[in-house]
Amino acid sequence: MTHIAPFRALRPAAGMESQVASRPYDVLNSAEARAEASGNPHSFLRVTKSEIDLPDNVHPYSQLVYAKAKENLVNLERSGILIREIAPCYYIYRLEMDGRTQTGLVCVSSVEDYNQGIIKKHEFTRPEKEQDRITHIATTGAQTGNVFLAYRNESSIDGVIDKWIGEHAPLYDFTADDQVKHTIWVIDDADVVKNITQVFAHKVPCTYIADGHHRAASAAKVKLSLGEDAGGNANFFLTTLFPASQLQIMDYNRAVRDLNGLNPDSLVSAIRSDFEVKESTVAVKPTGLHEFGMYLDGKWFLLTAKKGTYTNDPIGILDVTILQNRLLHPILGIGDPRTDQRIDFIGGIRGLKELEKKVDSGAMSVAFSLYPVSIQQLFDIADSGEVMPPKSTWFEPKLRDGLLTHLIN
Repeated sequence: MTHIAPFRALRPAAGMESQVASRPYDVLNSAEARAEASGNPHSFLRVTKSEIDLPDNVHPYSQLVYAKAKENLVNLERSGILIREIAPCYYIYRLEMDGRTQTGLVCVSSVEDYNQGIIKKHEFTRPEKEQDRITHIATTGAQTGNVFLAYRNESSIDGVIDKWIGEHAPLYDFTADDQVKHTIWVIDDADVVKNITQVFAHKVPCTYIADGHHRAASAAKVKLSLGEDAGGNANFFLTTLFPASQLQIMDYNRAVRDLNGLNPDSLVSAIRSDFEVKESTVAVKPTGLHEFGMYLDGKWFLLTAKKGTYTNDPIGILDVTILQNRLLHPILGIGDPRTDQRIDFIGGIRGLKELEKKVDSGAMSVAFSLYPVSIQQLFDIADSGEVMPPKSTWFEPKLRDGLLTHLIN
């Protein structure tokens, strides 16, 4: 039984949505966020990446940053840029990118469902990133980041959402600077709200975290830390639920800062024990399972995992597992990719040129491109109670921060 609820969103006033809406905090570094928000005092990056309003030498995890986030959020509401919904509502959020659309339900989901495994996970979290969101939520009193959940298709939910869209004008409808179109409808009919709540309770046995493990874990820990002081809103966290058939997972690639004492030739030689290695004259974007691209010393290589280097269980068959167990750990010395500072993760939306850029600049020594995980693989792993290596899935398009915020106090 899935427990969801409507909520009173803090959202942009009419006409301000395109100025407020910002890309998620975790896809931009501080310099990128500062550039993106330049000249826009209403950008929600001033809440989610508030270090951009402080001197460059202030650490992104400094308490000064969280205090600034709260100050900026309060000022946006006091100035009327953000307004609070009068009554609890559900929201429909449609994204369109490159001619493909996906439509989800924005709601708040139960922290208890998360704790009990009704909201299923497939990744461990990185401690420093989890603590960042805990402090951000606790200081601002707001869940500013949306947790992206998936569920197995349920036709009755599709029917309700399609009917509402067909009969009502959207609340927001704009195209962001990355050419992704964002359209939001507000469901404010009490009977429809009740029906949606009941359908999820009776026909959707569980949901799956697609993107936002750190946000979900942080919301649960904030609720626990508040104890008896927690208000009712802290029992829930901000989510958008998408039917599985509408989702597309992109590759999530890796780069490593040094070669663990090896030179390029000795690395290639070490890799040959478990992989077929072929030099390529073009950038390698894997076209099937168990293929990998490697960019090293200005050259691309196609790596193909040999038989016997992987198993057929839900975890063992994953390419992220093969790469970790057969190359990153034994050869490059990356033991725990959640905590090892020598590894970086690069979403596929940035393209193979980003991998080349990181290596050619000297910031990284080697980079790997991977074939995307499928939705079914994600479900199989979560259902088995196992977890993927971190940063295994990248979803596009991304929900924008700032359009719908959940206040917990």
